[in-house]
Amino acid sequence: MSTATPPSQAGIDLDPLLQMLGFGAALALLALGWLLWRHRGAGTPQRLRALTLLTLVLTFDLVLFGAFTRLSDSGLGCPDWPGCYGSASPLGAHAEITEAQTAMPTGPVTHRKAWIEMIHRYLATGVGALMTVLMIWSALAVRRLRRSDPAAAARIAPGWAALGFVWVCLQGAFGALTVTMKLYPAIVTAHLLGGIGLLVLLAVQMQRHDPQPLQLPATLRRAAWGVLALLVLQVALGGWVSTNYAVLACQDIPTCQGRWWPPMDFESGFTLRRPLGHLPDGSVLPFEALTAIHMAHRLGAVVVLTALLAFGLALRRQPGAAGPARALLGLAALQLLTGLSNVVLDWPLLAALLHTGGAALLTTLMAALVARSHARQHRSAPRAVLDPQLIRT
Repeated sequence: MSTATPPSQAGIDLDPLLQMLGFGAALALLALGWLLWRHRGAGTPQRLRALTLLTLVLTFDLVLFGAFTRLSDSGLGCPDWPGCYGSASPLGAHAEITEAQTAMPTGPVTHRKAWIEMIHRYLATGVGALMTVLMIWSALAVRRLRRSDPAAAARIAPGWAALGFVWVCLQGAFGALTVTMKLYPAIVTAHLLGGIGLLVLLAVQMQRHDPQPLQLPATLRRAAWGVLALLVLQVALGGWVSTNYAVLACQDIPTCQGRWWPPMDFESGFTLRRPLGHLPDGSVLPFEALTAIHMAHRLGAVVVLTALLAFGLALRRQPGAAGPARALLGLAALQLLTGLSNVVLDWPLLAALLHTGGAALLTTLMAALVARSHARQHRSAPRAVLDPQLIRT
């Protein structure tokens, strides 16, 4: 019997925490160094906007890599947290990983899975460090610019940056619980939603840095909020499908198991307080529950795609909104194609990753559209007021 167990029965070993924070700080310093060199000579508001955009892009990469970690069954590649068998790198846990892999070659712990899991943690720590810098820099910049350049100070959002910092800390906590609670479905789904929520917060900050108001009728503004709410609900359903491995419960389109309405157990399928693959009483989750999870997401897709199509077509007719409308409709088409591919092609990794990325982009784009439709109330000064440093560049 293998003796390769995590160093702490509770699943949390804080010994490598400082080393992990050091890795994150190093990654953040590399990114910041490149950003400051790339935008040398620019003013503080422009640098903050660039930092927000860089953090947004890296967060999107992190969400995709998190999906890859989940889809490659690497979530327990290192079964303790924050390190790997008490080390900050799989290199320091080579003996333990080898022992676990030898005992169970197709199990959750292998060298490949350990590296995938730890790279995800390194990236997450780096994003957390960048969010910390963004919060501190935003607060200091507003204090400095409030008197010298009120227009520039008004476009900086220290409150949103602080909320993003709190949010990323909560994400770290959910990441730890994902490991220590052995991929508890509700925790894993909340972790996915938290990642997309962080993208939304950064998208709103980008809009504050560079206001691009979009004049929409009140009806369309309300519709945008409704579509955004539907997208969040559909992402949650998609996360629930992936977390419970319910994608292949239906392997035909448009029917499921050859029926329009197959046997389903919604009560068991949507019981949130239960471990992976089991019910609260310890019994195995019935296949009908997996079918119910899959069908709920499939029916939700019909509703969301219909709403996106109607909203996108209406948005195209608005002045200055043709570009966002095309992007919205294009992403909706991508979601449809990748969703169908997941079913008919037996859940290929590339299609599953594209499906997750498309969901993240759609939600972020809708959040940005909502922010733009309300942007006029944030424009307290005319855009003709320029930073003197920008004039020199």
